[in-house]
Amino acid sequence: MNGLSVNRACSAGAAFLGGISLIALAAIFLLTKNPMIVWLGLLFIALVFACVVLFIVFLRRKLVLFSDSLCRTIDDMLDGTAPPPQIYEEENLFYKINHRLLRLYEVMRENRESVAKERADLQELISDISHQVKTPIANLQMVNATLLEQSVPEEKRQEFLQASSGQLDKLDFLMQAMIKTSRLETGVISLDRKTQLLYDTLAAALGGILLNAEKKNIHVSVDCPPDLALAHDRKWTGEALFNLLDNAVKYTPEGGTIRVSVESWELYVKIDIADSGKGIAENRQGMIFKRFYREEEVHDVDGIGIGLYLAREIITMQGGYIKVTSAPGRGSVFSVFLPRKIQL
Repeated sequence: MNGLSVNRACSAGAAFLGGISLIALAAIFLLTKNPMIVWLGLLFIALVFACVVLFIVFLRRKLVLFSDSLCRTIDDMLDGTAPPPQIYEEENLFYKINHRLLRLYEVMRENRESVAKERADLQELISDISHQVKTPIANLQMVNATLLEQSVPEEKRQEFLQASSGQLDKLDFLMQAMIKTSRLETGVISLDRKTQLLYDTLAAALGGILLNAEKKNIHVSVDCPPDLALAHDRKWTGEALFNLLDNAVKYTPEGGTIRVSVESWELYVKIDIADSGKGIAENRQGMIFKRFYREEEVHDVDGIGIGLYLAREIITMQGGYIKVTSAPGRGSVFSVFLPRKIQL
């Protein structure tokens, strides 16, 4: 309701009250025939009208000031420049509206920050992907140009084709890892957690690294109760454990050892993956789970630095967490903690 509507409503009410008052005065005069009473009645009506006019002026001024303040507040909220001012008064209409505006502003601010964070993450992701694919694509272009523009012996041609195949495999691995990560982060994939044997999940993860472990003559030992069951998603938990095991194989020298042990606690199941690799400095242990992070001294080892990030995301989504214990030259222990039951 705007100021004009308020004025009209108040004027109509005043006119109605005035009409009733005049009718009442006429009836009193006819009954009493006393002019003094009529004059007193007229004086009373004048006072009433004066009060009504003052009330209308006050109410209109109050509404105009409030509407101006409300418009400025909404403009500031839309621009994100300032929150609504705090009003410390009794519980009235203006206080209630201000309280609702504060809540609306908080929701808008959180949404704005969320959108800004998602945009920054997307830009970072695009930058990371661009950096990761730059080298394989450049190598493929060079090999392709060489094969098209020069006449090379068959033996050399086979070497180029093998190098090209290796770069294609690297691109495929990168894309698959990025697809898995993006699907998890965007919630496209919902984990199907149900109580099942951990032994089978761990066996599937170990099956993916045994060949590479044999090539490096790495001894792998496993200590897991065959009847231990807990709530987990078999496919994605296996993916997380495989990434941790694959990481252990990559950074364990030839002839080293990898020990996998499982302990059952009251609320959690602990899975330790210990290796005899080069170890990780304490100041870097919080960084190794970042996407595409790789230490300078291991750039000659195959990988893109996304396995540990993906493993942490999968375990965290199931209510668990990963802990690292390591020291340079003494190997590393990645401890995975998974809740035994589904946490509501």
